[in-house]
Order: sequence, then structure tokens, then C-alpha cells
Amino acid sequence: MTPLHPADPARLSRRGFLATAAAAGAGAAGALLPDQARGVTPPAAAAPPVRAFELEERTIAELQAAMSSGEHTARSLVSLYLERIDELDRQGPALRHVLDLNPDAVAIADTLDAERKAGRLRGPLHGIPVVVKDNIDTADRMTTTAGSLALEGSIAARDAFIVERLRAAGAIIVAKTNLSEWANFRSTRASSAWSSRGGQGRNPYALDRSPCGSSSGTGGAVAASYAAVGVGTETDGSVVCPAAAMALVGIKPTLGLVSRSGIIPIAHSQDTAGPMARTVTDAALLLGTLTGPDPRDAETAPSRGHIADYTAGLDPGGLRGARIGIPRRRLFGYSEETDRIAETAIAALKDAGAVIVDPADIPHLGEYDDSEFTVLLYEFKADLNAYLAGLGPNARIRSLADAIRFNDEHRDRVMPFFGQEIFHMAEAKGPLTEKEYLDALAKNRELSRTKGIDEVMTRHRLDALVAPTGHPVWPIDLVNGDHFLGASSTVAAVAGYPHITVPMGHAFGLPVGLSFIGRAWSEPTLIRLAYAYEQLTKVRRPPDFAPSAKL
Repeated sequence: MTPLHPADPARLSRRGFLATAAAAGAGAAGALLPDQARGVTPPAAAAPPVRAFELEERTIAELQAAMSSGEHTARSLVSLYLERIDELDRQGPALRHVLDLNPDAVAIADTLDAERKAGRLRGPLHGIPVVVKDNIDTADRMTTTAGSLALEGSIAARDAFIVERLRAAGAIIVAKTNLSEWANFRSTRASSAWSSRGGQGRNPYALDRSPCGSSSGTGGAVAASYAAVGVGTETDGSVVCPAAAMALVGIKPTLGLVSRSGIIPIAHSQDTAGPMARTVTDAALLLGTLTGPDPRDAETAPSRGHIADYTAGLDPGGLRGARIGIPRRRLFGYSEETDRIAETAIAALKDAGAVIVDPADIPHLGEYDDSEFTVLLYEFKADLNAYLAGLGPNARIRSLADAIRFNDEHRDRVMPFFGQEIFHMAEAKGPLTEKEYLDALAKNRELSRTKGIDEVMTRHRLDALVAPTGHPVWPIDLVNGDHFLGASSTVAAVAGYPHITVPMGHAFGLPVGLSFIGRAWSEPTLIRLAYAYEQLTKVRRPPDFAPSAKL
């Protein structure tokens, strides 16, 4: 993929919705120092060493075994993770991944411990601490703000459907994570992982590097063992980019497999929540919990016949006989180091028994970049206005126009580094009945689906397409914004098809991921292939909180 062109706002915008963020909100772990009010933190080299943590890298199965044996309780797990957040998020390396801590987490843990003692287990997530992105509604004492001061103090009237699912499964939401403000759909030159509520999030693998993507707070929190697993959201790259940048497994599901109700939107034709975890098994467990038809989201109705136990097909030998296509055009060639690591990964797939079809280029890549942005602008205005209109009587803003005015009136706090160009572009759009929108949406679906992923997979009889998720992340730059070179997220994002990233290796100490992309509803196949690759390579290692990349 070619570098962004500074004269092209549609291309510039890709830095926005390709991202997510990490920040630690003022309410999470103490008051901000004066310099931190705008997200400015002390030099990374000043951070003291990080102490060993007994729950570091623990999987869901390991945590369940510890609770079953009496080594731990849900209460002790919550307490340890809260101590970890306190040590790393505002102190120490100051990762700034958390906006709100759940003041009821310990009480919830006590209830779940009592259920366990009485022999009532809700499932594999019973008593497991998780984090969720701060654009996902939680009807509790935590706020839902999309990282924006414009929504500071906003308490949801009802849990998002996926939060209802998490609570019913016995998961304990210990924190809401920071994100690139408004899921990085505000400015054409934003810095991923910055929000006016939380400041600038850091990558735990190199503290001067971006954690990438708007779900970077969730990604950074899981990578640094603030919780067992987390939930992010993606419009284009916001789950898979931070997952790849922090050596995680990230799953962007088929559109409609996971409900969007109760999630602050960008665009209904591409938005979805998705799991972020340190292993494929944990990501698959979390995905199974999140899925289910939701009366509040009609897009989920077709999922009824496609919901599965995503752990059932996990097989270390799952690559044998699989036909895997390598789409080289536009998805390779933007990073020498990434390509080198990807060639090693492809060789490993072949050695494990996969049939490699190389090349298997996806037609029409790049031909819908501008029309994708057009669709997002139209849908952002319509969808955000609908969400804001449903907020309670004390809400400060009730429309995109209100948000624009708030930002202008509080420019010093909300826009100290970059503006709201995308907000203005979206506000200028008309209703979803306009021909420009309808034509762009039809073009995107045809070129990404029928004439894109479906065409190449049918022609070569493929089980999956495999490519690098992206390149080693760039240094944090609050002056100029992100330095984005290329990625593989757009085609699956526009198509609404599934996309899984798995750790592939490291370049200069910075993680990079390998993407598995497939047709609609092919999550079981992609998870099987990703698991087999993970078990074959096992390249994930925990972060070392280095001051910078290892050049």
C-alpha cells in the first residue's frame, strides 16, 4: 500500500479509523500533573523498572484452574489486576491505557466467588477480569465517553448487548480503556491512542512508539496484563492494528456476528466489536461469549445459523491440507522488515502442510479507498446523531453539531494538537438517501465482496487469505500525527468479512502480526488456521517496557 498523500483527505483519514488508543483517564489512578493535562508525559527513559507480576500472561484456563484449586479467588484476581493498573498506568511507564476503574469490581467478584462456592459456575469466564473500550456502554458507575471531554460524566442508561453477555457469563469488567478520541474519526492528522480525557497512550514494547488504532487502550491493557482479555471495536483496523502492534490475537468478526447496540458508532456498515487476547484460545472463548442475536441490532439476525463454539475446532494440525492464498499486490512491499518476517511465516505454513497459492491477489484493492471514506462520513453523522439523541437529560451534547461546538469552545483542552476536520466533513453530508452515499456503498460492497474476496477465494478454492497485518509502529508524534505506511485491514473491513491477526514476529523489538482473512461467517476456519500457526510458532513474548525501539 502506498504511503498516505498529505493532499488527499480521504487517504489522510485512514490514520483515523485505522486506529484505537490507550490512555489512563484522570479518574483511573490519581490526578494529572500539570504537564499531563494535555497528554504530555515525562521522558520514557525516566520510568523505573517494572516489578514481576504473578498473573503476567496467565490465560483464562490458568486463571480458572487457580480459582478451582483455591490458589486464587475472583476477588484476589481483581485486586492483583487493579494493583497492576495502579503501578503501570499513571506511575512507572505511564502507559495511560485506562480511563475508568470499576468501583464495584470487588463486590461483583465476591458475588461470583459465592456462586462458585455454592457450585454454580456460569461458564469459562466466571470470575475472569476483563477490560472494555470506552465507546461501549456500561450501565454502572463507569462512564462511556469515546475518550472525549464532550461526554465526560455520561452514564449509559443500559448496558451494551455485549456487556450484558459478558456479565451473564460471569466476567468482571475491571476497567474502561482509553481510545483514540471518537475512535480516531475526528482529525485527519491525529495521533493514535490520544484522547482529551486520557492523553497519549504508549506501546508497552517501546514506550516512545504508537500502540496504533483506536482500540489501543484495550490492546495495551491486555498486552501489559491489566486483565485476562479485552473487547475492542473496529471500523477499519482498530482491533487488528493494535493487536498486531502489541503481539496480541485480535478478531474482527463478520458484520452482524456481534451486536453493535450500545456502542458509540462510526458507521453501521463496518462497525463491530471484537476480542483482543494473548492467545487464540482466549480470543475464541471471548468471541463465543459476545455473539448472539440482539433485537436492538437487526444486523445480527442472520448470525443465528453461524454461531459456534469457536474453541471446538482448535487443532495444532489444523493447517494440513488448507489452501492459503497470498495476496501480494498492495499488501506487501511497504516495509522490508515486515516482508522478511512474513516470508518466514509463509514458509512455516507450508511446512505445516498448507497448500500455498502465491500470488493470490485480491482484485480492486485501492479502488474504494475514497468511497469508503464517503460512506463513513455519511454514516457517522447519521449514526452518531442517533446515539447522542438517546442520551439522558443531563447530556452536554445531543448531535454532531453540538460536539463540534463543544470542541471549539474548549479548544485548549480538547484540541491542543489537532483539530476536527473529519467532524466538519461529516456534518456537511446529507441524509442516507442521497445518491452519493448509496452509490458509494454499492460500489464498496461489490468491489470488496463479490469482485474482491469472494472472487479470489472461489477462483483458487481457498480457505483463507494471509498477509502481514501491518508494519512496525511509528514513533508517537503529537505534532504531525501517525506515520502510516500500509496494512491489510481495509478489504475485510469494507466487505464486513472476518479478519484475525496473530503474532508473527518482531522487528527492532516491535511486534508485527500475520492476518488471516476469509469469507463471511468463516470464523471457525480462520480460528482453526490461526491457532495452528500460533502453536507452530509461539512467537509472542510479554512486553519489556523498553524506552524505545531496539535500533
